[in-house]
Amino acid sequence: MHTIAAGKFKDTCLKTLDEVAATRTPVVITKRGRPVATLVPYVEPTHGRSLAGSVLRETGDPYRTGEDWDADAS
Repeated sequence: MHTIAAGKFKDTCLKTLDEVAATRTPVVITKRGRPVATLVPYVEPTHGRSLAGSVLRETGDPYRTGEDWDADAS
């Protein structure tokens, strides 16, 4: 993992972004010797998140409140 001072990162931001993209190596950005941020390569999601197939079974009436109403007794 490479480390770079915030001032130098400010001067070479675009070059550093290109290097991280090419080498796939994270860069730690420091300010006064202390780490403040990590620049990591972007990873394209392999698949979209979906809820399809997540319902295993349905039970009961999802619209029922559990209370008896006058309109129910016809």
